[in-house]
Amino acid sequence: MTAAERAARAGIHALLRRVRGGVIELEELGGRVLAFGTQAPPPYEPLRARVVVRSPALYRQLALHGGTGFGRAYMDGLWSCGELVSLVRIAARAMTAGDRAKARLEPLLGPLRRGAWRLRANTRERARTRIAAHYDLGDELFSRFLDETMSYSCALFERPGATLREASVAKLERICRTLDLRSSDHVLEIGSGWGGFAIHAASRFGCRVTTTTISRAQHDHARAAIRAAGVDDRVTLLMRDYRDLDGTYDKLVSVEMIEAVGWEHLDAYFAVCSDRLKPDGAMLLQAITTSDRSYRVERASVGFINAFVFPGGTLPSLAAIERSLGRAGDLRTVRLEDITAHYVPTLRAWRERFLANWEELREHGYDERFRRLWELYLAYCEAGFAERRIQDVQLLLAKPAFRAEPRPPAPPAPAAPPAPAAPPQPARGAAPVPVSLPDPRWRRSSASGPATRARGR
Repeated sequence: MTAAERAARAGIHALLRRVRGGVIELEELGGRVLAFGTQAPPPYEPLRARVVVRSPALYRQLALHGGTGFGRAYMDGLWSCGELVSLVRIAARAMTAGDRAKARLEPLLGPLRRGAWRLRANTRERARTRIAAHYDLGDELFSRFLDETMSYSCALFERPGATLREASVAKLERICRTLDLRSSDHVLEIGSGWGGFAIHAASRFGCRVTTTTISRAQHDHARAAIRAAGVDDRVTLLMRDYRDLDGTYDKLVSVEMIEAVGWEHLDAYFAVCSDRLKPDGAMLLQAITTSDRSYRVERASVGFINAFVFPGGTLPSLAAIERSLGRAGDLRTVRLEDITAHYVPTLRAWRERFLANWEELREHGYDERFRRLWELYLAYCEAGFAERRIQDVQLLLAKPAFRAEPRPPAPPAPAAPPAPAAPPQPARGAAPVPVSLPDPRWRRSSASGPATRARGR
């Protein structure tokens, strides 16, 4: 171990001794095991994780690069852990002190970070490149861990023992019923994914759907899936940036796409959404959000996810969304549902299916470094939702002439869902994920104030 590595090791040990959200066991080279941290008091779940150090270079990576060094070191095999989700949950609990320190430095560092971010902002060309970096990784990958609907967003586990596919269909059904879709509606979807929503809405509710993506791979897959489902007469598939859309529509849907917009373009995004809706139209926005304090400090930072998984992305806060709605267009929040609890079993199912099918994925050319990156990415997100560092919400936004009475949560999805968005490509060896979650409840916002977050379900 070099002098720099010893110094970095001492610094990392000093930080670990301050952990209060669980116990981290560090198995160092030579087999020595050191324990750091204390368990959080009830009602917090006790957490424990053992990190095995594979190279002393780990300490220097962590000391120099923080969160990105943490991810890069795992990808490079410098450390391993059999309890990745627990490890990241412990780290999430320990971030409170770091949040306060970052907030104090924000007046100094914030303008510099935002200035640097604007130099690489999501122009149309950059947006296409960044979307391709994640979504154009091959159907071989996504079909091996997503369900047959190819839904790559939070599912809704409405009953014990629900499978991932059933939960994904329940999410699509909830969106359609929340918007009260009718056969006479023309719906715009910003962010096609692999065509799951467009197929469900057109086949089950008989409406027309115009859907757009800027991912070539998703566009080609969705086109084939729409044709196979027999709804190509009701679905128009575009490959167009949201900023270049035209026309007006009765309803608008955007499911976990806003995270790719970038904080600097939130106003432009909501202005487009407002302009594309008729005076009495409504929009269903499903968004991964963070706290406003975290958003203000982290929005221009480059962390592990931003560096290696979703380049150019930003998680908005609910407050940032409300501020942007107030500045751009004339949409208002009618109601909000917090579905965060459902993302934990969704991500757990994705990670289990991904690992269960790894040998098959390896045959398609994905290497070990890729496996470690995606295993950590899925565990990282699961832990973030489990500890509520991040949330997932569905917002119903409406234009001024919207007069529909808010409806209660939709009943469970039908037993015989419509055709899947792709020819079935089952994830071999992946078992259903049984969960039991109380049905969420809506919370109305005030007419003039921000939406109230529905904490319980």
